[in-house]
Amino acid sequence: MCGFALTGVVAATAPDSSEHHAQRVENAVPFEECLPGTEARVTDPDGEGRPPGRGELTPRQAARYHERLREELVPLRGQELQPPQTVPVVVHVISAEDGRGDVSDERVQRQIDVLNAAYSGSRADAAARSAGGAEPAAEVGAADTGFRFELTETTRTVDDDWFTGFDEHRDTIRAKLRRGGAGTLNIYTADLGPGLLGYSTFPQDYEENPDQDGVVVAHDTLPGGDREQFNLGHTSTHEIGHWLGLFHTFQNGCTAPGDYVDDTPYEREAASGCPEGRDTCPEKEGEDPVTNFMNYSDDACMTHFTADQGKRMVEHWAAFRDGSSQAGAD
Repeated sequence: MCGFALTGVVAATAPDSSEHHAQRVENAVPFEECLPGTEARVTDPDGEGRPPGRGELTPRQAARYHERLREELVPLRGQELQPPQTVPVVVHVISAEDGRGDVSDERVQRQIDVLNAAYSGSRADAAARSAGGAEPAAEVGAADTGFRFELTETTRTVDDDWFTGFDEHRDTIRAKLRRGGAGTLNIYTADLGPGLLGYSTFPQDYEENPDQDGVVVAHDTLPGGDREQFNLGHTSTHEIGHWLGLFHTFQNGCTAPGDYVDDTPYEREAASGCPEGRDTCPEKEGEDPVTNFMNYSDDACMTHFTADQGKRMVEHWAAFRDGSSQAGAD
């Protein structure tokens, strides 16, 4: 492995050969050119509710994204890679004229606090712990990814069409509202319907389509929202993981290379709720990563990222987002 932990914070060294992540990549499907991908989080893994025209990444799409990452890391070979000191965040609150979706400043800041707790390796929801939720993050080997988030701006737009029809208008919305460059995280909140919780772009697609880069989440998934089982803020945690390059833990099922992360066990399909002792790939080592932020489990069940997920996020940051926070700023 090419990564290492530095003073408790995930860091990485750019790979010096194609053997990096060899145990997960050796059987990867050949890649092909494909349209930009979008990874979503839904309330029911078997239900509808995905972004129009978009589903889960195919094995070929995932392989292509991984190949792009390896290509971009070549010039950084041997360098020590670090996460940014902070990631600037702009939250775009889109609401209806009757007040629906008008997320308060207090809830927006609570979302930032949840992100910082999640990405630092500590449980983000003490209430879930005290209520008998999943094990504390320290007990499941949670990693400090090194990423921290700082709210720099909140924009507010009142528009009934945008609020209830975000997907219909999303290209226009994001092109008009987006702030900053590749290193600025833009989060959009709106009504996404009953089944869809959120979705995100990948860092590999920023260069060709910068106006559309960012994370979209249902307004009622922010902390204090009324989306049952999904109102602790971990939809944003999950989608930002995609924004930083991670795939779902169940990517490729039980087939190599899985999610391209060595320390997340293989998982045949998404988890829902918070099942205990689940092992959908019994021929592979380890039980399913039910409590990982990149699964589909309930918010109260989610506890952590792994060390190798943190290293992979750092690699994506160095390859696609580092040094671009101010590029294209208004």
